[in-house]
Amino acid sequence: MTQIDTSVPHSARIWNYWLGGKDNYPVDEAAGDAYTAVFPGIVTIARSSRAFLGRSIRHLVQEAGVRQFLDVGTGLPTVDNTHEVAQRLAPESRIVYVDNDPLVLAHARALLTSTPEGATAYEPISLYEPEQILAAAGETLDLTRPTALILSGILGHVADYDEARELVRRLLAGLPSGSYLSLNEGSRGTDPAYEQAQDAYNETGAVPYFLRPVEQIEAFFEGLELVEPGVVSVPLWHPEPGEPTEPIGQHGGLGRKP
Repeated sequence: MTQIDTSVPHSARIWNYWLGGKDNYPVDEAAGDAYTAVFPGIVTIARSSRAFLGRSIRHLVQEAGVRQFLDVGTGLPTVDNTHEVAQRLAPESRIVYVDNDPLVLAHARALLTSTPEGATAYEPISLYEPEQILAAAGETLDLTRPTALILSGILGHVADYDEARELVRRLLAGLPSGSYLSLNEGSRGTDPAYEQAQDAYNETGAVPYFLRPVEQIEAFFEGLELVEPGVVSVPLWHPEPGEPTEPIGQHGGLGRKP
């Protein structure tokens, strides 16, 4: 059994803490509080990213008729996970989560729930092994049918931008026409305070996360047909009544594979 180190902060647990989850430890709360002391807006970014994920899934189910989801780099379960949002609207939806983090693996049982009509599976595979991901996903999903690839805040952990783009390309290559990419990532150029806080965090020795210029986030969708309004600051993507629409340093979009 993998031993989980609770003496050092962990990015997935810190994110969980900002989202209001319970799967974190005092060391993560301390690191999260230290970050928010520099940049309080990180809590809004975390929750806006999660809200975008939910809205994009609802669009995929209700508007695009998608019933299969491949969520890579899923992180720790909180509320409104991919399978919960999708199966609430379409109980027959099938979801595969992929994350090779031992901490996430320890919590996988919380993800492995499903409606009787649908299916939910968990595959402990690295983002850096796209072909293995697709092969494993094919045991639960029918990859001849449209599938939504979800990459929510994971590509910033890939230091080399060209490598990050190549990973997206290889994952999409295994999905048929009519499939979609839902992606959102931390961005540069919107909030200097966020950039300063993240750069300082990356220098602490924790697993770094790299913010990217918006045009680089847009380029992840190369070859895809963007759903309006394209790649935007996530609060501006199909906001629901009463939701904030102030631009933040997190950009995302939804694209269809022709």
